[in-house]
Amino acid sequence: MSVGYRAGQILTRHDDFMRDTQDVTDTAAALEIHPLTAERLPHLATLFGQGGDPKWCWCSFFRLRNVDFKGATATSNRSVLERAVTTTAADGRAPGLVAYRDGEAIGWVSLGPRDDYARLQNSRVLAPIDEKPVWSIVCFVVARSARKQGVANALLEAAVAYAREHGATLLEGYPIETDGQRVPAANVYKGTLAMFERAGFEVVARRRANRVSPEHPIVRRRT
Repeated sequence: MSVGYRAGQILTRHDDFMRDTQDVTDTAAALEIHPLTAERLPHLATLFGQGGDPKWCWCSFFRLRNVDFKGATATSNRSVLERAVTTTAADGRAPGLVAYRDGEAIGWVSLGPRDDYARLQNSRVLAPIDEKPVWSIVCFVVARSARKQGVANALLEAAVAYAREHGATLLEGYPIETDGQRVPAANVYKGTLAMFERAGFEVVARRRANRVSPEHPIVRRRT
């Protein structure tokens, strides 16, 4: 498995497949993006180890029901993602993509069939819109030193290409709507609505947990 860039184009490959997708920024063109494997877990650990929620969460939030996540530890959360690497590999895919620049892991996106994520299966706000099979893009992590450089945008485009080549016909995301305002980095781990819209996603639903809670947009696009 490998994903990489050349001359401003995203390239994705899994086994014997490679496909070009749309142009990206000059900064993103310097990236290489690879599916997460057991061999790449130490690289991801270095990225997550920079601090903040990823250091503890290990991108397990959507893979666990809330009752299970409440009692979790950094060690148990890491084990959740390690198991996901093993189980998805048996299906010929990975649980996410890792972005590298100059050999250093600087970004991450988690994606897979919606059924991979127990929290989505048990969520009222993010309950299925319909019965159509869909892949979900649930989490982004970008190194502090690489923020505001197009890394998340490049990861999103790579995720779309990767999902397409693994049989997905419909993609779904659950971004935050910032309305152009600055928000803490920890609050945008699901991506921003503007970023998804630039990548061709459209809002298909808006839901609230209750009357006073903020709206949660759900976006989709065909692959």
